[in-house]
Amino acid sequence: MVADHGVLDPETDPLATFVLEPDDLRELAGRVVGSPEAGTRTHHAPWTRAPLATLPQSTAEDVARAARAARAAQRRWGAVPARDRARLLLRVHDLLLERQSDVLDLVQLENGKARGAAYEEVADVALVARHLGRAAPRYLAPERRPGLVPGLTSVRVRHDPVGVVGVVAPWNYPLSLTLGDVLPALAAGDAVLLRPDPQTPLTALWVVELLEDAGMPRGLVQVVLGDGPTVGAAVVDHVDHVVFTGSTETGRVVAARAAERLVPSTLELGGKNGMYVAEDVDVEAAAEGAVRACFGGTGQLCMSVERLYVHRDVHDAFAAAFARRTRALRVGTGLDHRADIGSLTSAEQLARVVEHVEDALSGGARVLAGGVHRTDLGPYVYEPTVLEGVGEHARASRDETFGPVVALSPVASDDEAVAALNDSAYALNASVWTRSTRRGAALAARLRAGSVNVNDGYQASWGSVAAPQGGRGASGWGHRHGREGLLALTATRTVAVQRGVHGVRVGGRTVLPPLGPGRVLSGDPERWTAAATAVLRAARGARLR
Repeated sequence: MVADHGVLDPETDPLATFVLEPDDLRELAGRVVGSPEAGTRTHHAPWTRAPLATLPQSTAEDVARAARAARAAQRRWGAVPARDRARLLLRVHDLLLERQSDVLDLVQLENGKARGAAYEEVADVALVARHLGRAAPRYLAPERRPGLVPGLTSVRVRHDPVGVVGVVAPWNYPLSLTLGDVLPALAAGDAVLLRPDPQTPLTALWVVELLEDAGMPRGLVQVVLGDGPTVGAAVVDHVDHVVFTGSTETGRVVAARAAERLVPSTLELGGKNGMYVAEDVDVEAAAEGAVRACFGGTGQLCMSVERLYVHRDVHDAFAAAFARRTRALRVGTGLDHRADIGSLTSAEQLARVVEHVEDALSGGARVLAGGVHRTDLGPYVYEPTVLEGVGEHARASRDETFGPVVALSPVASDDEAVAALNDSAYALNASVWTRSTRRGAALAARLRAGSVNVNDGYQASWGSVAAPQGGRGASGWGHRHGREGLLALTATRTVAVQRGVHGVRVGGRTVLPPLGPGRVLSGDPERWTAAATAVLRAARGARLR
């Protein structure tokens, strides 16, 4: 799909001509539900600021039109058995791995990250597709529950498609947080109204092409493009469940708008994630894990570690090892694996990173590694940065940086580490490093976070796709992944069937009189009250669920 330009050199700016083959670009642009009134927008590569593509945009009326089309497609898709819907996900798994080179190029060109970080997205979505492809029919199967009258009341809980799911996707993980959120909706029997971030529309359009090539009915996923206040808000106005990933500030707006319509939402928002390194660790192993946890995806990951608390007994040794490994990271751009860390995605992200670092330094912090804007490598490239002595009121201590910057601080005990890790409005992810897994589990139980990783930064919990993943507090609510993430995109229905209300007849003769709660209630209320109380008391000691 992508023209072969080799390693992109910001000096020669090879993207100024074209990157996508013309036929591919026309095919992708044709999947946008847009109109001339909305105009077009040209998308640029972070590596060089050169244009990637010009795509049509959408109006609020286009969003309404796309929602109607999605709803019509969903009525047919929702009638397809869950096992057949699940087979689509397994075909997506295979096709994604087969075509990974194309989407790796797109993710890098739109987002700016290194190729290894882009591959994490491919692997993540493959795990989600495989898991739901196998487990979704079981998760969605009707469940038997105890009834009111044992033997007479039969209860089944069913999970129906919710209808149309709105996915408002971010730019930082444009494959994982687009296709990874579309797949559970499709498995649940829903249609999707997808609004990708304006920075990364090409990856989202490629996703729809992949889904259709895997056998998804055309029209089941509708794509609209445009800004958040207009197009993103219109998506919320036309769907039955909203999946939003983005900033806490915008998440509050999305939640309020959805609540006005009594529409549920799943929100993954900001994070100021912390890691604790205990005194019993292998310092080199912990330092290597911290590098991955802090700087993966150029630090533009909601689950990245931005606060590092190290037991004072190993602080100096760890700081030296961590800074050395950070300085050894290869920073650069290119459609290959030669760089460990890529570019930030936008001028806004660069400005935020620079502001946080300068604010910390003005308060007395010291740079152990990085702290340099590498204009020789690209307009938004910033070296992975380790700061020590960051004041507790500095922005790098309290606010989400969302870039390759981490603040390193010593602590005297486990209790001090727990208090520091919990001292944040955010509660998305946390990490604990210790030789004792029992100690690690005990510390994890004390941390306020949606996920806690022991001897890992974030990949262990995130990659365990059978388990729910979500945040608390300012980090959002709801879950993706696992049974919980799938069932959130369904409408639960309880069906209770009462037997015996007409009596039991054998050979034309009534052998049992009419039974059931309705029959009892129609009798003497005083006798009913006494009898019901006796039954409730007896049931208290019975082995009943």
